[in-house]
Amino acid sequence: MNSFVRASLFFALFVALGLTFGFLTFKILSFSRTVEVPSIMNMTPIEADKTLGNAGLALKIEGEDFDSIIPSGKIIRQDVPPGKTVKEKRAIRVVMSKGPKVSSIPLLINETLQNAESALIQKGLRVGRVISVHSDTAEKGIIIAQNPEPDDKLTDLIAVLVSAGPHDHAYSCPDFQGKPSDDAREIAKKMALSVESQGEGTTVTLQKPKPGSLIRSGDKLYLEMKEVTIP
Repeated sequence: MNSFVRASLFFALFVALGLTFGFLTFKILSFSRTVEVPSIMNMTPIEADKTLGNAGLALKIEGEDFDSIIPSGKIIRQDVPPGKTVKEKRAIRVVMSKGPKVSSIPLLINETLQNAESALIQKGLRVGRVISVHSDTAEKGIIIAQNPEPDDKLTDLIAVLVSAGPHDHAYSCPDFQGKPSDDAREIAKKMALSVESQGEGTTVTLQKPKPGSLIRSGDKLYLEMKEVTIP
């Protein structure tokens, strides 16, 4: 084989090896090129498409779902978590918000906290904050105020003001013995005492605690009633 032929074969082999090496290098680089996925939660499609484009990724909207926090038209879920690395040019699939399921907040005033929580859960809402305050007019455990109110802007977190009952006042127990039962009950009511009575009479003949004992709001007062005949 003459030198010209050998040189030609050598050159052809060199070119072939160069092309093969270049192709393999391109493949390795293309397969190993990854990018970090940014967070696109709570973004509009336009905002998300721009953010993903800057990262070398694409956007794909897959559907919609209700959400009581994120407004309608914004992203509530993305299939690849923020911070994870993926191949460049991959499409990130997202779900858009349709807004809350309900259009108004129910009235919770005069309801117990348990009943209110059940009503809110059924509408996709929940109690976010509970504040207890003393009240001389509302029973303990009853909701006396809410924020927001039914006519206010919808939100999934509802703050409620719950009655803790009247203030814990201390009293010296009055002497109810000999008083008409109606008068005794009226006094006990003003003192926030719980009355339990026995007998069918109209006059108090016996009481517990005894007169002068220390009592507090919410304590129970036992009264025995009898019909007393005045001579």
